[in-house]
Amino acid sequence: MNIAVVGLGALGIAFATFLKNSGNTVFGITKEKYLKNFEKNTVRVKGIWGDHTANLDGIYSDPSQIKENINLVILTVKSYDTEKALNQIKPIVGKETLILIAQNGYGNYEKAVEIFGKDKVLLSRVIFGSKIVDKNSVEITVSADDVRIGDPSKTIPEKKVLNIVETIRKSGIPTSFASDVYQILWDKILYNCALNPLGALLECSYGDLAENKYTRQIMESIIKEIFLVTKANDIKLRWENPEEYIKHFYQNLIPPTKKHFPSMFYDLKSGKKTEIDALNGAIIKLAQKKGIKAQTNETITLLIKFKESNPV
Repeated sequence: MNIAVVGLGALGIAFATFLKNSGNTVFGITKEKYLKNFEKNTVRVKGIWGDHTANLDGIYSDPSQIKENINLVILTVKSYDTEKALNQIKPIVGKETLILIAQNGYGNYEKAVEIFGKDKVLLSRVIFGSKIVDKNSVEITVSADDVRIGDPSKTIPEKKVLNIVETIRKSGIPTSFASDVYQILWDKILYNCALNPLGALLECSYGDLAENKYTRQIMESIIKEIFLVTKANDIKLRWENPEEYIKHFYQNLIPPTKKHFPSMFYDLKSGKKTEIDALNGAIIKLAQKKGIKAQTNETITLLIKFKESNPV
């Protein structure tokens, strides 16, 4: 399969390395200023899934430099770069090309569908932890579940979706099909909204947040507001009520990731922009559409924006 991975950060390097080493033709797309980081097109992965090195078939800042017909584009850029990246990849999105959204937050899939149509876009929920340890190298630190892939619109033939799932699974990344992938993604949005900004602001792990009664109170307020906002916007979750999800959150989601620090923590540390607008910030916008309040989400968003504008 001919694959283009757009965004060679912590997640993109992981996908590109495994997919190349399993026999696919893989190209990387990154910002021009980062091209110097990838001498000989080399990418590396270490961590819980072993040590791996791959030489990609090309790494470019301009997708139009790729001359092969691309079967799959995997979008792993930060959410604030989504629209720009989608417009950049237009030259390599052919009649048979599928786009896989592998990003955090709300709005990435929706923007891709707006630009390319429902019959071109797949959605995934990625919940393994990857962090950059060198300019072209990442470490897989934790994996809470399979990468789950599906078509929320049910317009793409299931056989084509399953082919993508199998290609990624065979590369060594645990992956499975999910007909309810949109609801599963919202599980992750709940998880990220509760944990990421607090972990970034307080500079602590997920486990630290879960063990403290004060941060538990904040996280539970964030979760309850999200249930209120999604119900008002007719967004279906997999959970009947916030209490069910909160129980699952503490019992099943936190334990395997308790030592993990959010990527937002590393973004703030390095003076980078965060994805807060696609997480808690997106909840605020959905609340405003319906004339309701999401005060805890709003407070946490404003605090992150303060940190973004006042880097240490």
